[in-house]
Amino acid sequence: MNKTYIRELRAGGKLKILIAILIFSVIIIFHELGHFLLAKRNGIKVTEFSLGMGPRLLSTQKGETRYSLKLFPIGGSCMMVGEDDDDDSEGSFNKASVWARISVVAAGPIFNFILAFVFAMIITSVAGYDPARVLKVEESSPAAKAGLQEGDIITEFQGRSIVLGRDLDSYMMLHGLDDEEITLTYKRNGEKKEVSFEAYSEEKYMLGFSYVPTPDSEPEITQVVLNGAMMEAGVQAGDIIREINGETIETSQEIQEYWEKNPLDGSAISLGIERDGEIQTLSLKPQMTKQVDTGFIYNLYREKTNFLGVLRYSASEVRYWISNTIESLMMLIKGQFSVNDLSGPVGIIDVIGDSYEEAKEEGSVMVWLQMLYWAILLSANLGVMNLLPIPALDGGRLVFLAVEAVRKKKLDPNVEGMIHFAGFVLLMLLMVFVMFNDFRRL
Repeated sequence: MNKTYIRELRAGGKLKILIAILIFSVIIIFHELGHFLLAKRNGIKVTEFSLGMGPRLLSTQKGETRYSLKLFPIGGSCMMVGEDDDDDSEGSFNKASVWARISVVAAGPIFNFILAFVFAMIITSVAGYDPARVLKVEESSPAAKAGLQEGDIITEFQGRSIVLGRDLDSYMMLHGLDDEEITLTYKRNGEKKEVSFEAYSEEKYMLGFSYVPTPDSEPEITQVVLNGAMMEAGVQAGDIIREINGETIETSQEIQEYWEKNPLDGSAISLGIERDGEIQTLSLKPQMTKQVDTGFIYNLYREKTNFLGVLRYSASEVRYWISNTIESLMMLIKGQFSVNDLSGPVGIIDVIGDSYEEAKEEGSVMVWLQMLYWAILLSANLGVMNLLPIPALDGGRLVFLAVEAVRKKKLDPNVEGMIHFAGFVLLMLLMVFVMFNDFRRL
């Protein structure tokens, strides 16, 4: 390995970290800005407003508030008088009314959702949105017999509201179908119609991934099925299949042609998977899986819209990530995911870097859009996670304030402080565990 290549790798690694730090910093500072502005609005004194954690690197005092940049660029704070003690002097957090304190605590997550919406508006203005349009209906399929046609816009699927193509894609990825009756609502020429039909299913060996078979596109994996052979081997959406059992693959159409000539029979199969310009050969054993087919293909590509559409679909973009985060948390609670599947800052930096490398080949505009997309995802995630009723998080503080509002009496601040401290310690231990997993997966 020559010195020039090593320097390029090091520069690429530094760039990943810088981009991730920039995204994290914008999200965190906006979160803390929410707390800061509402605190000032309610007459609560802010002693320090900082980005980062640990020792101060830069600091300036303006009025009662010190503005700081700290050493470790993960985290931030808006320190208010009386926030973590029983100080109830004039201008302290404790002196403010319970509703004022609720507004201050809730402002952080709400500002994260606002930031995500602003970024979503930029993306939707430039690239558009992905309507849940039917692109193809298989002839003689139950869907076709039920009356579904190419061009129909799906608005509801299995009782779930559908606005974006990704809404449908997310449902398929997280829940899938289990040989059941499909009920969906579609819009055609401004009229809505509900149809039901039996999903077609068959048992066959599968690797657990999706792709779009076209003769002129890269053989890219668009989706990896939960707990499938591909996921267990560490394959990710966005990876490219370059070889199947030693046979070179150049387009996604060739993947389909290979399977038609060589159907999976349970024998181990060798795949050459490209990621970040490097090809890794993996050996996978197909799993016998019940394949359920809806009988139609839906759109995942973006198209432009008007100003009102930008507003509507930007809100839908934020709602998409909020609902995905909540749903993933529910699956974690139910045991469908484990804590080993969680990613922390190190894992996120790595994925953001990979995303940057892929996007820069398509120009600077695509790089900016991709980074904004990550900012939306992370900002919406941070907003949801902070609202969880866990001590030390904003959601945990809101629980105590809600109890106070109902009882019309403050809880013992020392007891509350101890509970929040215990929650903070547990969160730090979880963070260490997640970061260990991140390093292990690198």
